[in-house]
Formats: sequence, structure tokens, C-alpha cells
Amino acid sequence: MSSPHIKSAVVSAALTALDEGRTPERAVYREAVRTLLTVLAERSPGRSVEVRVPPYGAVQCLPGPRHTRGTPPNVVEMAPATWLALATGRLSWAEAVTDGRVQVSGNRADLSDHLPL
Repeated sequence: MSSPHIKSAVVSAALTALDEGRTPERAVYREAVRTLLTVLAERSPGRSVEVRVPPYGAVQCLPGPRHTRGTPPNVVEMAPATWLALATGRLSWAEAVTDGRVQVSGNRADLSDHLPL
């Protein structure tokens, strides 16, 4: 299922820069990351897992026990380039975890059923 967000100009611009070996402009990178995090939160609503892509954003998603204070028990964290690759299907969840490009903690911190977007 394709999303208009995946095809958005800001996501395309960020992916083009990365494909060319450049770091996207900060504003473009931030907006692309946040756009795709929003899609994840909309498609997989809940508050049991926190997905962090520093320094640009974080969302809570996936149904299950709600977390409200302190460090969440289920956390997924990665670099912006990794997030864009996972969200758009350029990188598989298994490969990202195996390669250490994604840090996961908690028994619910598996996004393989929710990616790519």
C-alpha cells in the first residue's frame, strides 16, 4: 500500500541527496523523517513502542501497554538515513537489526510487520 507521504517532495529530496552521497539539508532531513514517523504512528496507532530518530523526531506507536513516565520499556532508535531506508523499503528490518543500524530494547520493539510504510 503506497502512501502519498512516501512520494512527497521532501522525502524524495532527502532520498536523492542520500543516493548521491550527500547529507540532505537539515530542514529537508527533519521534515522527511517527521513525515514518515507520522505515517508510522497513523498506520500503527498506540503507545507501547517509542521510535526515535535523533535529532529529528520520535513517535509512540503500536497497540499494547501504554507507557507514560521515564524511559519506555520498548524503544527503537536509529539514524535518520536508516529510518528513511526502512520506511521506504530500501532496507529490510532484519538487515538493519543484524547490521546494528537499529537499536532495539523491549519485547515489543519489532517493527518488521509495520515496515516498509
